[in-house]
Amino acid sequence: MRTPLLIAGILCLIIGLIWLGQGTGYFPYPASSFMVKATKWAYYGSALTLVGLILTVASRRA
Repeated sequence: MRTPLLIAGILCLIIGLIWLGQGTGYFPYPASSFMVKATKWAYYGSALTLVGLILTVASRRA
């Protein structure tokens, strides 16, 4: 159970940080994306990053 939790946690962290970067405008790629400077996606990214951290910690304790 450790490996699937760790993989899911790392994927959530990566995707969440990308969404957070696009939502805040720090990672404006692609420039024509609807997610760039959209606060909603910054919140989604923050939440997904938190889920990723929780899954990663849970995988270390399992």
